[in-house]
Amino acid sequence: MYLPKHFEETRVEVMHALMAAHPLGLLVTNGADGLQANSIPFMVDPNPAPNGTMIAHVARANPLWRESAGTPVLVVFQGPQAYVSPSGYPSKAEHGKVVPTWNYIMVQARGRLRAIDDAAHLHALVSRLTATHEAGRNKPWAVDDAPRDYIDATLKAIVGIEIEIEALVGKWKVSQNRGTADRQGVARMLAAEGGEAAEVAQQVMRPGRA
Repeated sequence: MYLPKHFEETRVEVMHALMAAHPLGLLVTNGADGLQANSIPFMVDPNPAPNGTMIAHVARANPLWRESAGTPVLVVFQGPQAYVSPSGYPSKAEHGKVVPTWNYIMVQARGRLRAIDDAAHLHALVSRLTATHEAGRNKPWAVDDAPRDYIDATLKAIVGIEIEIEALVGKWKVSQNRGTADRQGVARMLAAEGGEAAEVAQQVMRPGRA
């Protein structure tokens, strides 16, 4: 992707945090029918260093685990994003030489897909994934809450995938190319809009930090 130096994020822990906060990755593969994109929730394991491993599962009926096993794949994680109006820049009043833009955060991870078709491994995998995504709920659901025969049948319908990350690239496009006054103006404007824009506002002032 196009990545000017001032938008580049290289800290692995920052990129992993974004991937954990926005786990629904877009897995791009190149199979028998050409390029395919599947939205899949991933869990990120920091091991092995330095980039870690992405862990997930797909439906057994999905051909990607057969077609893409052992091949290079790309997973894109999209963080908060927001439209930036020129009206947020104090410099607009000074010279008017400003245009709209879009602020966003994203991580791209590349590696080779490995398919895992083993019942015991899959049970441990889905238990771990569930514990991760249920954490923080008042009454978290666990895999073993369901009848064992039902879980066993369900496990037969899925296949695990792991992607050891060979390359990890982060892009934090959050107004780093603007002066301090314009950055502060953008942050105030986006914070006032609330929601996802308010998340971007935090990043405008402190890229890569909550």
